[in-house]
Amino acid sequence: MAGTFSQMYIQVVFAVKHRQALIQSSWEEQLYQYTTGIIRNKDQKLLAINGMPDHIHILIGMKPACCLSDLVREVKKSTNEFINENGFTKSKFNWQGGFGAFSYSHSHLDNVIRYIMNQKEHHRKKTFKEEYITLLEKFEIPYGEQYLFDWLD
Repeated sequence: MAGTFSQMYIQVVFAVKHRQALIQSSWEEQLYQYTTGIIRNKDQKLLAINGMPDHIHILIGMKPACCLSDLVREVKKSTNEFINENGFTKSKFNWQGGFGAFSYSHSHLDNVIRYIMNQKEHHRKKTFKEEYITLLEKFEIPYGEQYLFDWLD
């Protein structure tokens, strides 16, 4: 019987609702650890996670049986509950609807991991909107401005 062999690496990006800068450095590591646990419990491999107060980047080694949309929905739902139950924010926390997903080859992993882990330095030069649109254009993903995240300009 033949086995299934795959190599799929996906960077997922999503934002806090209304792009509010709610993710604080005092608890972001707990959020990342909790997110890592969700992804591992879904039998996927988390390769990198980092972000800014208003958005998050996750690089995942995906298995073919996993549905990316279901995984992201579970991460967002569970982390919403985790943040709210722990009272990390004064108001109710929610992620915005939607997400970006970008695939990479194995040969690009080191660069992508470095990019994700250097988010705070990266965003000293480039806004989240500039970063996100650059990713969409680099990957030649057609988009309508009305379907992008709510931006704080």
